Amino acid sequence: MVRHKVEGEPDSGSADMLSDTLSGTLSGTLSGTPGPAMLQFAGPGASVNRGSNQIGVRAYNERLVLALVRRHGQLARADIARLTGLSAQTVSVIIRALEKDGLITQGERVRGRVGQPSMPMRLAADGVFSFGLKIGRRSAEIILMDFLGAIRERRHITYRWPVPGEIRRFAVESVAAFTAALEPAKRDRIAGLGIALPFELWNWVEEVGAPAEDLDAWLGADLVSDFAKAFSFPVFVQNDGTAACGAELTFGRGPEFTDFVYFFIGSFIGGGVVLNNTLYPGRTGNAGALGSMPMRMRGTWERGETLQLIDTASLFVLERMLQERHLPSDDLWLSPENWRNFGTPLDEWVALAARGLAHATVAAASVIDFPAAVIDGWLPGNVRHRIVEATRVELSCLDLQGLRAPKIIEGKVGVHAKAMGAASLPLSNRYLFDQSVLFKDAG
Repeated sequence: MVRHKVEGEPDSGSADMLSDTLSGTLSGTLSGTPGPAMLQFAGPGASVNRGSNQIGVRAYNERLVLALVRRHGQLARADIARLTGLSAQTVSVIIRALEKDGLITQGERVRGRVGQPSMPMRLAADGVFSFGLKIGRRSAEIILMDFLGAIRERRHITYRWPVPGEIRRFAVESVAAFTAALEPAKRDRIAGLGIALPFELWNWVEEVGAPAEDLDAWLGADLVSDFAKAFSFPVFVQNDGTAACGAELTFGRGPEFTDFVYFFIGSFIGGGVVLNNTLYPGRTGNAGALGSMPMRMRGTWERGETLQLIDTASLFVLERMLQERHLPSDDLWLSPENWRNFGTPLDEWVALAARGLAHATVAAASVIDFPAAVIDGWLPGNVRHRIVEATRVELSCLDLQGLRAPKIIEGKVGVHAKAMGAASLPLSNRYLFDQSVLFKDAG
């Protein structure tokens, strides 16, 4: 994730500090054994120093509590104290401060077997808002997302190929409209804008069918800088496949698997990697560039041809199949809910995509023993299900000696995964932790 610092922006952590009342309390209550969440966040072999920096400790504990509550949906004060190792008094002070800031709220009372009913805390949906912009090769989407991950506003445009100026106008106009739709008191709760886009939009000119000079415009485009000048909040950017994977980790099937490889079928297929319950962007932010994975499949091996996964499991391949039969293909990019019955071309593409996905899954599993491969995309639910089922069949036909095949499962987030992943970037940066600490058991 790349972050652009906006002139005049508060120093890191200052926007989400606890009230000054926390300072005196923390100094006397942070002694003792760190809880499981504290130790997990610190990482193997790390030293947990809680008290050398009062301001840092306040920010750390606030973000830790918010992250745990978000992960578990709701948590009682006793569970928060157990997971963090903080005293009950400190947790109460943190909770009161977060309630005052409008970031958390009380849930419904939970009656236990003995004692008084507990009052769990949950995130306040209106506590924070963020924008997420997905820039694709055939469409762009922008959303306004609340603190719980619900989409409050959404706009979508299609094009033959992306042009920087058109994307700028679309984003600026949409942000202005979404902001105006918020109540005035909520506008100060906008955390920022996240952008999800392919890191090499200027490549694959032939597949996109665009003039080279139009795509070359992306070589000199700096949307992060442009948007930072246009907006008063911070701007972040991440690879689109990685962003979609992050959305699945946070809002989808993530809690079910410690590690997984993730495929998102869009105009070009992409993906991401989750290791130890944590999104792994890699050294350059492009880990999980699964669309570029080379492969030879039936029919190509004899001809000595090497394909990429992009050439088999991308929507532009289905588009070409439709066009070759003189069938309309515009519905592909408008909305998956509007897909018509594409008949034989769709059947052929599902089979081709499944073969590519099975090969890619085996290749990924030969590097890291992923327990699961998650498949999602810009697809109707029934088409995604067909691809998953066909991939399972293809996987069973491959030579898996020396490997344990991952489970092939459907993603849960769906068509808006890239935009939601983008919108999560400001939230994670300012308020939350994206670490394995979030997956500790509250029971």
